[in-house]
Amino acid sequence: MAEEEIYARITEVSEKEKEVLFAKQNIVGVGTGHKIKESKDTGEPCITVFVSQKLDRALLRSEDIVPEEIAGFKTDVVEAGEIFAGPANSDTERISTKEELGIEVLRQRIRPAMGGFSVGHYRITAGTIATCVYDLRPFPGIPRRYYILSNNHVLANSNNARIGDPILQPGPYDGGRVPTDVIARLSRFVPIKFKTSTSAPLNYVDAAVAEGEFHNLSREIYWIGYVKQVKSNPRVGDIVEKTGRTTNFTTGKIIALNATVDVHYGGGRVARFARQIVTTAMSAGGDSGSLVCDIKEGAVGLLFAGSSTVTIINNILYVQALLGIRLHP
Repeated sequence: MAEEEIYARITEVSEKEKEVLFAKQNIVGVGTGHKIKESKDTGEPCITVFVSQKLDRALLRSEDIVPEEIAGFKTDVVEAGEIFAGPANSDTERISTKEELGIEVLRQRIRPAMGGFSVGHYRITAGTIATCVYDLRPFPGIPRRYYILSNNHVLANSNNARIGDPILQPGPYDGGRVPTDVIARLSRFVPIKFKTSTSAPLNYVDAAVAEGEFHNLSREIYWIGYVKQVKSNPRVGDIVEKTGRTTNFTTGKIIALNATVDVHYGGGRVARFARQIVTTAMSAGGDSGSLVCDIKEGAVGLLFAGSSTVTIINNILYVQALLGIRLHP
């Protein structure tokens, strides 16, 4: 069986078995990755099972043990911790000044605003601008519209915003105020569907766009440059990069594709996301909304959640399709 066929088959099996796996203690995600042995990537495709905490088998009930194989494919249990989506928290709170340099530069006001800088709905703390984008199919004869791309929980306050609400750059945590720092108005977002006691609806993106003026927006991403293409076929092991409001420029490695993960949004709300990309840890609170690219400036996905060991990314193809946007001319 060719490698692509193996990955497709593992994804199919993971989809079929995910409900059984999620019923086990500590399971927070399931995806397609490589078997890790003695901290080394063996390159062998497997079903990657993410857990909040790795426990000794003796401490688990028999029904909570992840089998070593499922449908003939090996499994690999990876400790991911609890996964959270969220803008900046108290650990990153500090209003920057124009005199500050280094990592604080991304928390300052900048015009035109570019990817990597602080942004946020006027009632949140702060997240990150991914980049500036266009409508997928603008109507003939109507002037082109320009948008800031970021997460729903950054621009739309996790479904609680209204279309037309002001978006600040920098975000409120970083000193952004109405009306001085309004850079855009919320234009549209993909609603997040949260789990209930009886159902776990699937989400594919945590994404939104806010319309701004052409002269106030830039397609450039700080320290990365301009998006040159959309990466339609990311692979396990690919090196990726992002620039974000909190941790600045970081790199990571893709460790799982087509992952289904449970993400915490605070207040007891949890949402299940499917078809996600999982990387090694490359973010912190406030980096939400960062555009993740490959090393050739190809857009891979939209960063929206993570833990101390992993980062979760929406596939950019789903982001474009569900918002009706495109990232490059």
